[in-house]
Amino acid sequence: MQPRPVQPVVLNRGRMNAAEDEAAVERVLAGDSSAFENIVRRWQGPLVNLAYRFCRDRSRAEDMAQEAFLRAYRSLHGWHREAAFSTWLFALATNVYRSEIRRIPVRTLSLDEIAEPRDDRASDGVFEYGDRDRALRRAVVALPPKYRDVLILFYFHNMDVSSTARSLALPEGTVKARLSRGRDILRKKLSQRAGPLWIEEEA
Repeated sequence: MQPRPVQPVVLNRGRMNAAEDEAAVERVLAGDSSAFENIVRRWQGPLVNLAYRFCRDRSRAEDMAQEAFLRAYRSLHGWHREAAFSTWLFALATNVYRSEIRRIPVRTLSLDEIAEPRDDRASDGVFEYGDRDRALRRAVVALPPKYRDVLILFYFHNMDVSSTARSLALPEGTVKARLSRGRDILRKKLSQRAGPLWIEEEA
């Protein structure tokens, strides 16, 4: 039986409805606090997932996301619309998560601990797409924080370079440099275990 060809790993970014976010914010600021529930429903999944990238604990991630929403509700007047609401929300959440991780650190995996094949297929040179995708995501979490944060926001959470830069309070040139360096680290580490790695470059 011929081995299945290795597929490139491509991390896609979606879009959220900015108009709905803005309308919900306007209602909250006008006194309709129930409108914030629309924001929570729309963004709970992405914010929990973002928190999980920082702490790798689902229960803790949910608590961290809840704290981020609470901070966002209290700070809605601080969104001045220079950037999309999603960018503002992710910047706020990222700051909350960083503070939480500094307060109670998590064990950081070494890059040498990731990307081990789950079964004997990899020893024959066949590393399935699902395994590669899981290995890549684990490897991103294991990166040094300055590379991890930009890759998580850029690839996993709908951010372009400009939005990522605003969320992390970094110059765009710094974001591009860290994206490039982070991709290089991932390629080098994962190619040693899973063969050549393709990551979509959009920066």
